[in-house]
Amino acid sequence: MTTKYPHIKVKLIGEDGNAVAIVMRCRQAGRRAGLSEGELTRFLDEALSSDYNNVITTARDWFRCY
Repeated sequence: MTTKYPHIKVKLIGEDGNAVAIVMRCRQAGRRAGLSEGELTRFLDEALSSDYNNVITTARDWFRCY
């Protein structure tokens, strides 16, 4: 699968397994890049629909994570 927004970079290193911090960091990066609130809500809904692994997978599917 290709990354939905590869031009948006999100640093995940240092979040130490905190799913909420990861989701908020992704949301901030998306907002700074100009994503609409609707698109950000879709990201949140998808990311928080399951467990921690889903948060990581969704973040990587949507953004360029490092």
